[in-house]
Amino acid sequence: QVQLVESGGGLVQAGASMRLSCVVSGRTFADDAVAWFRQAPGNEREFVAAIRWMSNSPYYGGPAGPAKGRFTIARDNAKNTVYLQMNNLEPEDTAVYFCATGSMGDSIRGPYEYWGQGTQVSVSS
Repeated sequence: QVQLVESGGGLVQAGASMRLSCVVSGRTFADDAVAWFRQAPGNEREFVAAIRWMSNSPYYGGPAGPAKGRFTIARDNAKNTVYLQMNNLEPEDTAVYFCATGSMGDSIRGPYEYWGQGTQVSVSS
């Protein structure tokens, strides 16, 4: 059984940094991806970033994506953990952040089969 547990959310002021963690237990397959998504109130869930366990090439969804050069995704295979480092946070980054794994298609953007419960990130102005 695959489980994902996010942590590291909280309330910060604009301009601050925060690091989210996603611990994955019960790996799916060797080169699966782990992705971060976020969902703000009233908005659809959106892709933030993803990385494969066996790749050194993270994916952020292009210059128009929410990462915007401020977020960095990284992995620690020994700890089965994927991180999302977020710098220069803006109020618009306020959302519940989810991690996901278990790729169900060819795209690293999803869909994914397994999801964590989410961690709240709130950024005040």
